[in-house]
Amino acid sequence: MRRQQAGFTLIELVVVIVILGILAATALPKFINLGGDARISVMQAVGGSMRSANSMLYAKAVTAAQTGATGSVTVNGSAVATVYGFAKDTTELAKILDLDSKIVAAGTCGAGAELCIYHSGAATGATTCYVKYVAAAGSSTPPTYTSTVTNCD
Repeated sequence: MRRQQAGFTLIELVVVIVILGILAATALPKFINLGGDARISVMQAVGGSMRSANSMLYAKAVTAAQTGATGSVTVNGSAVATVYGFAKDTTELAKILDLDSKIVAAGTCGAGAELCIYHSGAATGATTCYVKYVAAAGSSTPPTYTSTVTNCD
């Protein structure tokens, strides 16, 4: 007389666990939007890099006596136009940033024709996932950096 099986074998349980693991690894990222969070983090890091690079540029401009309304400072062989010691615009600031062009790009963004650095992987691109740089307006008015990361999905 044969004994009836009372439960699952160890191999059957392992196969089910492996299948569930594969499904979780492929389906979970679709439900949890980690890509959007990563793009937001990248743009926040770019904003911090812009501040740091511009601070170093200002220090170099001060030592070269280039803190007037117009000036130029050479950084790593590239001439960077300055306004009151800070980068003149986003294009000049991008010269001293080591940005991966596959991830971020400098170009127009937002509602107007402002030059910004935006995340090229975001679905909405330059319209809602960018960092805008506005140059110094005077010797007592520092530059501003505005991060817009409302929709980096």
